[in-house]
Amino acid sequence: MTIECVPNFSEGRDRAVVTALERAVASTSGVWLLDSTSDVDHNRTVLTFAGDPQATVQAALSAVAAAAEHIDLSRHAGVHPRLGAADVVPFVPMESATLEDCARLSRDAGQRIWDELRIPVYLYESAALRPECARLENVRKGVFTGTLTPDIGDTAHPNAGCCVVGARGFLVAWNILLGTEDLAAARIIAREIRESNGGFPGVKALGLPLPSQARVQVSINLVDYRRTPLHVVFDAVVQRCRARRIRVLGCELIGMIPQEALLATAGHDMRWLNMHPQLVLEGRLRLERGW
Repeated sequence: MTIECVPNFSEGRDRAVVTALERAVASTSGVWLLDSTSDVDHNRTVLTFAGDPQATVQAALSAVAAAAEHIDLSRHAGVHPRLGAADVVPFVPMESATLEDCARLSRDAGQRIWDELRIPVYLYESAALRPECARLENVRKGVFTGTLTPDIGDTAHPNAGCCVVGARGFLVAWNILLGTEDLAAARIIAREIRESNGGFPGVKALGLPLPSQARVQVSINLVDYRRTPLHVVFDAVVQRCRARRIRVLGCELIGMIPQEALLATAGHDMRWLNMHPQLVLEGRLRLERGW
């Protein structure tokens, strides 16, 4: 049984801190660190690793501990929403694993995060104990408004905040870069394409500024690429940008992509800016295993 974990950390500028997070995972026996992606404007790092269930949980715990040690959320600044130093820690089933397996593991991991690190935990997606916590955006809103209490633990950690832990299927995180600084346009486009506003099934999207590049982006989490392939979303953004005379500069992948999701875009020009074979999840894992 193989489990993938894709934790998101609230640090993307300090290379020493990112290295500490990577080492926490890479030093855990039984897991493979497959990718590390950082963004200075988001001030966020996404790690991708996989291994046997207990080793993957231990690697996640070690990385959360490193985040709590090195990241002070009270001093954090970045365009991406966040609740904690180790912001989101999802477990994803691969091969013979199931969502139920990952839900159980994520609840165990959440309890350990509280017991060992005193960081309160919200459980989301398939691990959620409350219907209102099934969607990550609802958890964020509930914490920000003070209407949602943690599932495990109580008050937020003084510098690490809280942690959202859960189980989900494969997700493709990617950004579409626009050749404009018009943030209002990016937000309108994001609102039109995301499922919660009547857009495409499985699409979550935000319009975000990129100050370091003097442009904006439509930042996307595609949670069901079978129902809505990537190229359908991309073409819809291109069409809306064309109507506003905004140039689409290309797409950047955040983390890794399942092979099936990439193959579904065959024959479509996605204008990828950073795609390469080692970002295909299954191929990279086979390479690490020596298969």
